[in-house]
Amino acid sequence: MVKRPLVGVLPVLVTLALVAIPNGSGAVPTNVDVSQRVGNESEEAIAVNPTNPQNIVVVTNIQEGFSGLFEGVSFDGGQTWERKIIATGDAIGGGPDGLGDSCCDPSLSFDQYGNLFLSYMYNLENVVPVALSTDGGLSFHVIANIAKPPKPPGTKGPSRHGEYRYVDQETIVTGEGMVWVVVSASGPLVATGARVTGLGQVGSFIPAEVIPGTNNCTYGDIAVGPGGKVMNVCTTGQSGQGGGKLFVNVDPDGLGPAGFGDRVFVEDTQVGGFDFIPPQIDRSIDAEPGLAWDRTTGAHRGRVYLVYTFEQKNESDDTNIYVRYSDNDGRTWSAPKRVNDDTGTNSQFMSKIALDPTTGQVAVVWYDARNDLGTGGAGDTDGVPNDDAQFWGAFTSNGTTFTPNVQISAGTSNSHVSGNGIDYGDYSGLAFFGGVAHPAWSDNSNSTGTNPDGTLKKLDIYTASVAG
Repeated sequence: MVKRPLVGVLPVLVTLALVAIPNGSGAVPTNVDVSQRVGNESEEAIAVNPTNPQNIVVVTNIQEGFSGLFEGVSFDGGQTWERKIIATGDAIGGGPDGLGDSCCDPSLSFDQYGNLFLSYMYNLENVVPVALSTDGGLSFHVIANIAKPPKPPGTKGPSRHGEYRYVDQETIVTGEGMVWVVVSASGPLVATGARVTGLGQVGSFIPAEVIPGTNNCTYGDIAVGPGGKVMNVCTTGQSGQGGGKLFVNVDPDGLGPAGFGDRVFVEDTQVGGFDFIPPQIDRSIDAEPGLAWDRTTGAHRGRVYLVYTFEQKNESDDTNIYVRYSDNDGRTWSAPKRVNDDTGTNSQFMSKIALDPTTGQVAVVWYDARNDLGTGGAGDTDGVPNDDAQFWGAFTSNGTTFTPNVQISAGTSNSHVSGNGIDYGDYSGLAFFGGVAHPAWSDNSNSTGTNPDGTLKKLDIYTASVAG
């Protein structure tokens, strides 16, 4: 991401009414502009504290400045937000908060004890920081810097395939008394985890392990299952517009000695690693696979859900959101189920999936251009078809049947006019707890009238509460 000098940080508190709208009501939920700052924000991470569900935290990229991430913290379910820029240093350990020189790609996860883990990318250093907050996101401190493993014995000189040159696209998750990080090592994916025994009680991370068969497999996700099993998903075909294949690997004992097993093929998505579609004309999209593993005591305990983008015909721009599930730790998968229920050929993209640990319900959200026919109206900003987007979602209790789709964003956005360079970014955000889904997305519709840049200018971060 190209960054420019920091501009326009607004006051730190915003108050808005946030009411959860039932998913079957057909009503657009109340939208909240969390960031309300001059400039662009994109690539959202959002997390809800299970020990205090009124505590919600959002962290995103910002476009401006050498380093920095936007953070919003709420302790009343999203009605009021404290906002600030964090990680503005110029080296590891630098900056007023000690979080160093952040670049981008934030990932967040609360655990069962109320620990909030944050990972992101440094601007300069070739390691992945893991930061911990024990006060609901008000402050963080770095507890580990995850390094890529050394090259295998016998490897000489730089690799033509780029293995082990740098780190990128990390994700952090929690579950079963563990915290796990997966990261691309510019070739293979590597993963590491640590035991967590209480608030602020985090053990040492195990040595980073190369996940078998993941060389040049990226744009993935990681999830923790019952008993501490861990699954990774990734996409081959990390460049170009051609198709990408999805593979999963499972570590059957998590922090135990077994390690990740061989990869299992799931799907050929026909979406390349940089697949350009009209609503993402500058950045492009990938299949953006995501995982949610049911650890509840309900009927589908042990079921793992996989969401991804599939292009109906290669280079048709008719991209849709699909879900599959597995009841045997990823060895076999159900038939794909299309989630978006429109009948057109416009683009749906950048989906996110989350499972409510209190109910086993699953939420899926995505950017959606269904209403942009280029003929004016609420879904069209410029008379051009399929280049604007709204934010939509749906729910399921089993991965087979989904609720009717609900429009979540009140307005319609156009990422290209924002000048962000990476459009909406590479991913959106979603947390789901206590029957309420909390999505986070980039939006320049100014539907709330609170974007200081105005309508169809820079991107702010929006959220809503949607009852599942």
